[in-house]
Amino acid sequence: MELSRALIHNHFLLYKPFGYLSQFMSNAKHQRNKKFLSELYKFPEGVMPIGRLDKNSEGLLLLTSDGFLSNTICSSAIEKEYYAQVDGNITQAAIAQLQEGVIIGFEGVKYKTLPCKVFKLEHTPDFPERSKSIRDSRHGPTSWISITITEGKFRQVRKMTAAVGFSTLRLVRVRVGHICLNAMQPGEVIKVDELNVG
Repeated sequence: MELSRALIHNHFLLYKPFGYLSQFMSNAKHQRNKKFLSELYKFPEGVMPIGRLDKNSEGLLLLTSDGFLSNTICSSAIEKEYYAQVDGNITQAAIAQLQEGVIIGFEGVKYKTLPCKVFKLEHTPDFPERSKSIRDSRHGPTSWISITITEGKFRQVRKMTAAVGFSTLRLVRVRVGHICLNAMQPGEVIKVDELNVG
């Protein structure tokens, strides 16, 4: 059964660039002039993103034609690691707050995030330049953190860093489960035989 499913389904890794929606082209008028995943690669029919990255976020996005696999990954407590560049030199007190969980708004109600892994990066990650530049050092210092969550609320990481006083300037997902972004470049697509995130 597993072998037959692996043979008939398509799986991909994508470095979603800044400014793209995590969905495919739509004919809706209000979505004209927006950028879609279908502009990056000719994905086979039936392929869908597993979870999403918002328009201004970048990094690893998994895609599959296997709806069962997509649901399994979305419903499981799979770790998702992000590198976030925040406005200001983040403090250990703010990091401790993030680790313990913070109150954010979600669908009109207050929600406390689950405890998670957070630490400050000692060096600036070597990511490709973003298509839209980020403010420079003349506007004050910035710092980078790694934040690993098992949830996936809408714009969760951005809301979390804002809740402790450090707004997110750039957000890159670097890992989903055991699958890492590694040296992929924005817009790059890699076809794989399976998506082993567990």
